[in-house]
Amino acid sequence: MASELGLPPPATRPPATPTTIASISDDLLCEIFLLLPSLPSLVRAALACRTFLNAVRSSPAFRRRFRALHPPQLLGFFGEPRRAPVPPFVPLRSRSDPDLAAAVRGSDFFLTRLPEDSGDSTLGWKLQSFHGGYVVLVKDTTHQIAAYNPVTQALHLLPRPPEEILFSDSLEAHIVFSEEDQRVFRMVCVQHQSTRRRAPACVAVFSTATREWQVFPWVETSPPPPPHDFIKFYPGTQLNGFVYWKHTSRPYVLVLNTATVQFSRVDLPPFLGQISSTRFRLGQTKDGMLCMVAIDLSDAERGTLHVWFRRADDDGVEKWVLGDTFLLTTFIDATKDDPTVHIEAVIDGFVYLSTKYDEHTESLLSLCLETAKLNKLFGDSTYVSPAHPYIMAWPPSLVCNKEDSQTMVSGESVADAAPVGTRETSSVHVSASESYKFD
Repeated sequence: MASELGLPPPATRPPATPTTIASISDDLLCEIFLLLPSLPSLVRAALACRTFLNAVRSSPAFRRRFRALHPPQLLGFFGEPRRAPVPPFVPLRSRSDPDLAAAVRGSDFFLTRLPEDSGDSTLGWKLQSFHGGYVVLVKDTTHQIAAYNPVTQALHLLPRPPEEILFSDSLEAHIVFSEEDQRVFRMVCVQHQSTRRRAPACVAVFSTATREWQVFPWVETSPPPPPHDFIKFYPGTQLNGFVYWKHTSRPYVLVLNTATVQFSRVDLPPFLGQISSTRFRLGQTKDGMLCMVAIDLSDAERGTLHVWFRRADDDGVEKWVLGDTFLLTTFIDATKDDPTVHIEAVIDGFVYLSTKYDEHTESLLSLCLETAKLNKLFGDSTYVSPAHPYIMAWPPSLVCNKEDSQTMVSGESVADAAPVGTRETSSVHVSASESYKFD
């Protein structure tokens, strides 16, 4: 018809190009992934295909934004009862997030990969510390150290520490990861010798790069105490490459820089001198700032929970600055008999508290320092105090290391292979056997 009227034929449109997953930009994918409810949901989505995985791995900015928008991924709590071969675990149950439930079910929180003791079943593995998704434990009978990630089920069995630091049960072990690659780490062991007039400490470091123990000389860590006073510290807390020990009766914290293996001291407000370990915890805010939380019982009728932040003043001098204050009646029912509140941990801007009545544990709570929102995690004595929160770490499979890696995506698993190695300075070395990792 158009040709009969002398009109040109209508232009033919090219067929529409089908839209595929590969057509979506990484930036748009990351914006979509930010809407996921939890870290386990992100892991499941990222492992769906190589396009999704590459979008997540290639963006450190996305990793920071996801962490800022989501609370620490709590999976449950480890208990610490006496005479148990392995620490028991109480999982966090969430019907609203099936991926979170799947992450708990698929993890090995019974610690079944740890070697068993053929002797006394009550002499098992004792909890030492938690960091980067790893649980650090020490064997009662042999002092062997194990670092185990229950989620990835990666196990590192370290050789027996040197005899120089094994003369008492106060040995502590803390795992420190490389910033570039979580598969490279150091195990920092510290032994405190508490006496009436002296407080020496010894540090030994095991490196996966050298597979050897490096023992540092004993050093004095504190000035002499007043007469009839012992120098003792509560168990250490690891934060941002430092380990902090609160003195049991004096208002200061002993600090170890795990990079330089140097000790220093941070003073505390005077009234925190003889505070018990259940009413004081060091931790960090969501943005990594050092903070401390303490319970003040000077007013028996109006006990308070105080939060301090470590900040620099106008002259650049770091000081403790009082932040928020909460009445203890915020967390407990004051009408019940003998109510108490214990601070279990402070992790990434969240304070984990346990409430007790007549010495019986009632519930476990979390308090967000940013929003002051209180959340009841467990009730009806479903866990054992002390309770150690287990936080799921950002999986190494979702991080693109500086060194090239070969990644295989198969179903819902990722296998990474990359060269591992760092350099360590040497002083006194004790040869050690190989550290094994079961994947």
